[in-house]
Amino acid sequence: MGMGFKEFIIRSYEGQSDRAQVEDLERRCEVGPAESVFLFTDTMGDPICRIRNSPMFMMLVAELDNELVGVIQGSIKVVTIHNHPPKDLAKVGYVLGLRVVPRHRRKGIGSSLVQKLEEWFTSNDVDYAYMATEKDNHASVSLFMDKFGYTKFRTPAILVNPVNHHSFQISSNIEIARVKIEQAESLYIRFMSSTEFFPNDIDNILRNKLSLGTWVAYFKGNSDFGSNGQVPNSWAMLSVWNSGEIFKLRLGKAPFSCLLYTKSWGLIDKIFPCFKLPTLPDFFHPFGFYFMYGMYHEGPFSGKLVRALCQFVHNMASKSKDENCKIIVTEVGGRHELNHHIPHWKLLSCPEDLWCIKALKNEVTNSFHELIKTPPTRALFVDPREV
Repeated sequence: MGMGFKEFIIRSYEGQSDRAQVEDLERRCEVGPAESVFLFTDTMGDPICRIRNSPMFMMLVAELDNELVGVIQGSIKVVTIHNHPPKDLAKVGYVLGLRVVPRHRRKGIGSSLVQKLEEWFTSNDVDYAYMATEKDNHASVSLFMDKFGYTKFRTPAILVNPVNHHSFQISSNIEIARVKIEQAESLYIRFMSSTEFFPNDIDNILRNKLSLGTWVAYFKGNSDFGSNGQVPNSWAMLSVWNSGEIFKLRLGKAPFSCLLYTKSWGLIDKIFPCFKLPTLPDFFHPFGFYFMYGMYHEGPFSGKLVRALCQFVHNMASKSKDENCKIIVTEVGGRHELNHHIPHWKLLSCPEDLWCIKALKNEVTNSFHELIKTPPTRALFVDPREV
């Protein structure tokens, strides 16, 4: 715990007594690359909201002189990892929400929190630990990669589209249908269970109250979709998760160009409403968002169907009673041809989220090397519970 520094202790989070201090700590720690936009997370009185829906979770706090100076969260689940014996299934631990109060950084607090969380993973027989960070977050990259031996694994893109009051016109030859949970589960198991990091408890995700449903899109004339397990030549599916139900986001400081952009778009929209230009919502007050997950497409014209599904979700968000839903987010791993079909604003999106991974057991070394060598073209399933 460092020479010359006071002793700090790492312990489990206590909901009743620690809540206010953790929320205060979150407010003091800005998220996002230094030179651009800061996002603040408003956990609405529940600091563990981001992991609460996971099969197993843990939050640790660092305490110094009765003050909370650091936090970390982790969750555990079983996922698909290719070439991992037996049956390509592995137990993984996800590391998120590492925060250390600015004036107590570089005292070994972050390292101790990571170490203790990894010990919890190991005691629960976890094969791999993984985490996601912005590639410009040098402190985080250095801590996990240099000090703890995590390896760069995937660089998915986070695509963000603002919700505005103009509805998209969806092509009249495209059918969009909601599927029942049981059918969604069987479609996911059939078509996505071999996808990297596909969660073994997909049924729990689909049945969660935050999951708003699963929709499929296909061209009209394929009305026998799903009967006897049939699927058309071209089709697409996705599910929607209401992240705004558990926490809100708020923009901190933004570059001047962004503010200018906001104002000018608002002005243009007032002058030319008939142009139906997208207006940028007010991101400076807490807002919620929908997360599109389990995006799958197949067939020569399926890109158009993905676009139609995204437009459908946008229309659903713009008409929803929850006026706080300001953006729609999705994360696509290594499937760059999809990016052209998913409506998003470059200004708000992140072209490279950095995922890092580490083997926690010697016996998984072979499949680990296979995993990090595999080119990142394989689809990645991003669990909405970890957003």
